[in-house]
Amino acid sequence: MEKHYVFSAPGRTEISGNHTDHQCGCVLAAAVNLETVADVRLNGTNNIWVQSEGYPTIKVNLDDLSVHEEEKNTTAALIRGVASSFVQRGAKLEGFDAVVNSTVLPGSGLSSSAAFEVLFGTILNELFFDKKLTAVEIAQIGQYAENVYFGKPCGLMDQMASSVGGLVYIDFENPEQPVIEKINFDLAKAGYALCIIDSGADHADLTDEYAAIPYELKEVCDFFGKEVLRQIPEEDFLAALPNLRNHVSDRAILRAIHVYQENKRVKVQTAALRNEDLYAFFHLVRQSGHSSWMYLQNIYPSGSIRKQEVALALALCDTLLQGKGAYRVHGGGFAGTVQAFVPFDLLPKFKEGIENVLGEGKCHVLNIRNDGGIRIQ
Repeated sequence: MEKHYVFSAPGRTEISGNHTDHQCGCVLAAAVNLETVADVRLNGTNNIWVQSEGYPTIKVNLDDLSVHEEEKNTTAALIRGVASSFVQRGAKLEGFDAVVNSTVLPGSGLSSSAAFEVLFGTILNELFFDKKLTAVEIAQIGQYAENVYFGKPCGLMDQMASSVGGLVYIDFENPEQPVIEKINFDLAKAGYALCIIDSGADHADLTDEYAAIPYELKEVCDFFGKEVLRQIPEEDFLAALPNLRNHVSDRAILRAIHVYQENKRVKVQTAALRNEDLYAFFHLVRQSGHSSWMYLQNIYPSGSIRKQEVALALALCDTLLQGKGAYRVHGGGFAGTVQAFVPFDLLPKFKEGIENVLGEGKCHVLNIRNDGGIRIQ
């Protein structure tokens, strides 16, 4: 009987640290119980074939692992980028057939792309590289594939949360060796559900909106002769504001203010979770959301007046929670999802209220998954 293997990688939820990772900042994130799964069979060729329900079959030839410009923004680019990274490290890859199924919906804000990258990194590490790479290294390979091959200038948080698993605090000051701390906190035991609300807005054609954030922050950094905001003391940034405004947009400055404040917030939130201080934690979650709206400005695309789905979802959370729990924009923003921490006694009414406006199935009640990318068979 033909041997086959089954692998799984989880989606992730960003608990705090909105757009801080690409500035070598701090984040709180968690793997969730939605996953991307692959059933893998070696095929004796030099081709990787990937089949996913509802999508065309993908073929990647292992003899050609260079960047293909026409593949930018495609799944094939991610596969080619991950494979290229393993070959650069000395792996001897072979072709295989993979049937992929996912409960991490594209555009959900739960990082379907990172789950896919971690999944394929886990497959290659397990089958062709004697499990030599750590979860951190697999995450770094995923980021490389997304940055260089896919063409999206993402940070490292999504891949790291999916690859490591559980609830984690990550400090990216040194992105080659990030500081990772697993946080033992049981949200359900504390009486709260983690809800991810699908606003109904589409991520398609928003790459430019996402890319504008690191681009504008890079303009701020260039003024100081630095690469990322983490290298610039906040007091130096504030002192330079009168002159800085002559060189960059006010929006770039506001976005930098968000990153400085968010980094400090993540550290305090992590301490609050360690101490099981939910009042402080939820207060800071709400602050994070307000900062994303006011300073980072990633709630809806620039100039969008008629369609502001994420803003509407946030307003619904505010109304339905009645001052309890917390809510914020989740992930990259501009479209996709909102995150809410909902007391169990309010959950049925909350879910009904959200879905009455946004549609049935739009409020997902999730759990935190302790495992990252794994082989399950």
